[in-house]
Amino acid sequence: MGGFALSLVGFRGAMLQSMTAHGHEVLALAPEDDARVRAALESMGVGYATVPLHRTGTSPLRDAVTVVSLARTFRRFRPDVVLAYTAKPVIYGSIAAGLAGVPLRVAMITGVGSGFARGSGLGQRTLSSLLRGLYRVGLHRAHVVLFQNPDDERLFRSMGLVGRRHRVIRINGSGVDLDQFAPAPFPPGPITFLMIGRLIREKGVREYVEAARVVRRAHPEVQIQLLGPLDPNPSGISARELEVLRAEGAVEYLGSASDVRPFLARAHVCVLPSYYGEGVPRSVLEAMAMGRAVLTTDSPGCRETVEDGRNGLLVAPRDAAALAEGMLRMLAMPERLEPMGRHSRAIAEERFDVHSVNRVILGAMGLD
Repeated sequence: MGGFALSLVGFRGAMLQSMTAHGHEVLALAPEDDARVRAALESMGVGYATVPLHRTGTSPLRDAVTVVSLARTFRRFRPDVVLAYTAKPVIYGSIAAGLAGVPLRVAMITGVGSGFARGSGLGQRTLSSLLRGLYRVGLHRAHVVLFQNPDDERLFRSMGLVGRRHRVIRINGSGVDLDQFAPAPFPPGPITFLMIGRLIREKGVREYVEAARVVRRAHPEVQIQLLGPLDPNPSGISARELEVLRAEGAVEYLGSASDVRPFLARAHVCVLPSYYGEGVPRSVLEAMAMGRAVLTTDSPGCRETVEDGRNGLLVAPRDAAALAEGMLRMLAMPERLEPMGRHSRAIAEERFDVHSVNRVILGAMGLD
């Protein structure tokens, strides 16, 4: 169960296929009635049903409806195990699975998002306290908790959200399909930086734009690109702001795409200035698998992808000046970018192969 239908195919497709290959009956759940997702899952032998879950809403009544609907679905399907990932599915899916008497409940923490972000404002403190309380209720009903990075595990342990009653397992993100994201030939110049992600503040979009202004003043020939959709999240970049950025020209906005590989093939460096609270960022793993150098922040999840100086650089989060300095450092050593990319691929093969990651997940679910 996930909070976004397309993630079932894009992030969990290989895992779902492995489940059906082992002879298990599988039902995938998400909020959207997406015909493309339904067809893709059916081709894998996976059933699909929608749930009334509002990814960014805060209505207690709507969330109660979600729990009741999920509990009914679980009682009807009678699963042996439920796996939920992303915040609301983990919280409400675990509660509903407990109410329905599902024998094994598995929660996958794919990052903490912006809910636990530091802040002195009343709104941020209230949100953090509410989210902590909801996780405590939901995870109390989980048997197994999967973490994608050590920082998130430490955070949840420090808050008492996981403990001795749980079986805790660390996994290497969501993994990446090394065949689908095969190494691409190193492109000719000029050097191209590419950021891929939803256009929300915490992904570092504004810092990326500020850094681009600095870099392009010194190197007007450099290509600095942004690929990703607008997002209805309250912290999303507005369409108006995006138009202003496009008109300015410091960053070339490429729109959104269902297949990022052609864009990565034309880029030299993948940039992700995120301070969102990533599990392990999938966009970076895809870039690594295709043999690209990485410039990202020294923050939870992101730092798991970079051996600083070997396959890329780590810079301070929320710091446009540090990001610009990192981009300028890479421009000063163009001869090292291709070897960095090869090392990225080697790390992806060693740690982030989706099939290796999925074997650990299926083992935790007793489905291997």
